[in-house]
Amino acid sequence: MAELSITELSDDIRAAIAELKQRPEIENVGVITRVGDGIAWVYGLSGAGYNEMLEIDGTSGQKITAFALNLAEDEIGAVILGDDTQVKAGAKVRLSGTVLEVPVGPELVGRVVDPLGNPLDGGSALKAKHTSRVERPAPGVLDRKSVHEPLMTGLMSIDATVPIGRGQRELIIGDRQTGKTAIAVDTMVNQARQKTGVINVYVAVGQKLSKIAALKERLKREGVMDQTIIVAT
Repeated sequence: MAELSITELSDDIRAAIAELKQRPEIENVGVITRVGDGIAWVYGLSGAGYNEMLEIDGTSGQKITAFALNLAEDEIGAVILGDDTQVKAGAKVRLSGTVLEVPVGPELVGRVVDPLGNPLDGGSALKAKHTSRVERPAPGVLDRKSVHEPLMTGLMSIDATVPIGRGQRELIIGDRQTGKTAIAVDTMVNQARQKTGVINVYVAVGQKLSKIAALKERLKREGVMDQTIIVAT
């Protein structure tokens, strides 16, 4: 069996490297055709998956996050999760290769964040150890813990007539300015007074920042903010 010397092997490697040709990288890039009402229509991303996160080149140079929702034959309807005023027709869009995920865990407690988990309270960036997909199969009925203890709201008229179980869904319905938010906030405050350990998640949809700031200050005074997460859109 012939032995291959180190010199011959080195020469073979050099020859192989010299014969290598640089291959151009292929990047799948789409272009925004129109924007309106927080939706960007993208042409050219045929390989996008449902709920896949997209990166849009903003007008000021930053990356705007969106996710693919409507997958048509020749274009994609993407929901813009950032500042839609920075998104214009003609901007380039790239695939991220990941579906829509958000940070989860105790690091969010006591913070005000946007739907993607970015802090809005001026505090430090979140360092969550775990993330979770937004769209995922719900646990089966047998896998869920049964409702076996009440969730006291602190309002006698509710707790006595229509008691709510912990883990149960309850709809507060009514006209504008009838006290729906007050019931929810009072229930959150009562969890701190009763020391139940319940984590409150308050989602403010389309509310002014001044109103959200006032809510945060009230929850701080009541000692509830330490077990509350505020999500503002």
